[in-house]
Amino acid sequence: MPRLFTALEIPRNAALSLSLLRGGLPGGRWIDVENYHITLRFIGDVDGRTADEIVARLDRIDRPEFQLSLSGIGSFGSKKPHSIWAGVSAEPELFALQAEMERLCQRVGLPPDPRKFVPHVTLARLKASRLDDVVHYLAGRGDFHTSTFTASRFVLLSSRESVGGGPYLTEEIFPLREIGPANSWAGKTLEPAKGML
Repeated sequence: MPRLFTALEIPRNAALSLSLLRGGLPGGRWIDVENYHITLRFIGDVDGRTADEIVARLDRIDRPEFQLSLSGIGSFGSKKPHSIWAGVSAEPELFALQAEMERLCQRVGLPPDPRKFVPHVTLARLKASRLDDVVHYLAGRGDFHTSTFTASRFVLLSSRESVGGGPYLTEEIFPLREIGPANSWAGKTLEPAKGML
């Protein structure tokens, strides 16, 4: 069974901005542009019945779309950095969506995710990069940011046995509720203006 996880996709414009950060760091294995994503919940290797149950529960998530932007870059692994990432704006809707996924995964019997949710886009995995090189790389790119974009859906992705970083296959797509001018009046009764009747 492939390894499963839920994620938000990165739109093309933001992905192109991220791609400009590639290179300039010895020992970095850069993620392919088409594999950029924001991981919401790592699920792992599960049997077919559990996967079906997770999909059924994800399909019942009813949350609105929301705005996001990417800004700043950093590294994981303070003394021995192992990856470079781009930061994601800390939107309450993003954390609420991730928390709901965490609850539903635990309801189907998965253990709690031991890591604190830190939204990010992994840009590179580091094999033998020197700390000085990483510090130098980050120092020259700290002002990175993208335009705001709409997260209108989340996806269930799978990865085959690999070292990490793709290729990923989209298994399922789950739209978020559209928020727009047409929906802003939903449930409200419009009164005719005086003098119109």
